[in-house]
Parts: sequence; structure tokens; C-alpha cells
Amino acid sequence: MNKIHYLFALTILLTSCDLLVKKKGNTERTAVARAGDIYLYHDELTGLVPSKLSKEDSSKLIDKFVNDWIKKQLMVNRAKEEIAFDELEIERKVLDYRYALIAHEFEKHYINSHLNLEVPESEIEAYYREWADNFILKQNIVKCLFVQVSKTAPGIAQLRRNIRSFPASGKKDLEDYASQYGMKSFLDDSLWINFDEVIQLTPLKDISDKTQFLRSTSYSETSDETYLYFLRILEYRISDQISPISFIYDDIENIIINKRKLALKKDLEKAIYDEALSQNNFEIYN
Repeated sequence: MNKIHYLFALTILLTSCDLLVKKKGNTERTAVARAGDIYLYHDELTGLVPSKLSKEDSSKLIDKFVNDWIKKQLMVNRAKEEIAFDELEIERKVLDYRYALIAHEFEKHYINSHLNLEVPESEIEAYYREWADNFILKQNIVKCLFVQVSKTAPGIAQLRRNIRSFPASGKKDLEDYASQYGMKSFLDDSLWINFDEVIQLTPLKDISDKTQFLRSTSYSETSDETYLYFLRILEYRISDQISPISFIYDDIENIIINKRKLALKKDLEKAIYDEALSQNNFEIYN
């Protein structure tokens, strides 16, 4: 069913024929729904449906919009019956909201067209040095090697030797083995990761004191009925310590970009105000 046929059928169901058409200037408006004495017209649905949607999805979207509109109108009608509203105050709030939306859209347009998204590493490092105390870890993090394999996997003794002797053993053999036999693995020794994420599906998840475990353990081998779990701790940081910069690098980059956005917004407000002031485009009356 195409959009026009759908709307026509919905109109027949919701309204009688003598209520379908209303004049707006020289234009006849076709109603598609009514709630109390308020009508929703066909032209108010213009642009609602993205052109890429299928006919079926378009119909579903229109159906949802119409039903949501009816529910909102019924709620408004009931509210007016139950509560005495200050219509002038409502209109003032609507107008304030409209102005806020317009200003917000203009600010967004201005910021998007002027924002520099390039953040040099030196700026991130400088911010980290100045504000390091704000980046306290809320979890234990590690640099590690982790491999989970079936107890029946071949070459387990060599896997054990390679993990225990890393980095002397290199990483290629570990990567090749994990790719072929590993059920789960983590072999990026340069990346900080939440320790709980590493051990969440292993017997180590039940460790009562994870902080003490990290302080006293560089290599761990555990098992359950089916699997062996090999863990090599290369570095660790404990919760409540200052986070390494690499762990929060992206966070700092986002903070800097957001600060730039705020600065652009303030600059825009000041520029518009100063220009209007110089051109005598506003007055304040006492």
C-alpha cells in the first residue's frame, strides 16, 4: 500500500466525509486524524518519511506518528479540562523554546564550520601533565598476554614456555598458535585493558583480592573442566592510582575538542553582541 492510499484509508476510518476537507486560503486540506476538535492534516505529514524507506516501513512510520499525535492531543485535551493553565505563560515558554532551538541550530552550524578537530599529541600531553590528578583510575588495568585453549589442544607445553619467557620468545609464535587453537586471546602487549574484562570468563574472576593478585603475580595458569587459561601480567595499575596517558588518550582529546566548542560558542556570542553594540542595534530601557 503506497503512502497516498494508506492516508486515504486512514482518513475514511477516522473521520466522516464532511470533515475531510478544510479550506486554508485557496487550498483544500485533507484531514487524516482528529482528536477532540483538533485535526491532523495530510500536508502536516510532508517530509515525515525518508525517501529511502520501503512502502511498508513508510506506512509503519506514518501509523506511529498519527497514533502518537492522537495520544498527545488527547492528553492535552484532558489537561485543559483538569487544570487551569496560564495561556500567556505557556505561549511565553513556547516562544522561549523556539528561540532557543533557533539559536542552538545556528551555534551548531557555526561551531561545525569553524571547529578544528586536529589535536596534536603535545597538547594532549600538556593537558595530562596539568590535570593528571583528575584522571584517577576506577578499576585495575593491565598490559598482558592471555590465551584460552582447550585441554586437548596440541603444543600446550610450548605455548606455556612462550608465554612465560615473553618478550624473549617473541609474539609471532603466540599469535600463530592463538589464531589456530585459541578459544579466546589477547596479545596486544602495548594496550592497557580493564583487568576484570580479561578474567571475566575464567576461574580467576572469583579472586577475592585482585589488587594483591596483581602485586604478587606475573604469570598465572588456571583451568576448568574444559579449558586452560594462560595469563602473563606485563604491567599493571591499581584503582585509585593516576591513569597512564595512553589509557585515557581519547578521553583527553575529546575534552580538548569540547573546550574548543565552548570557546567558539562564547566567541560567537561576544562577536554578535559587540557588532550589535557598535551598530546601535539594541537598547535597554529603564
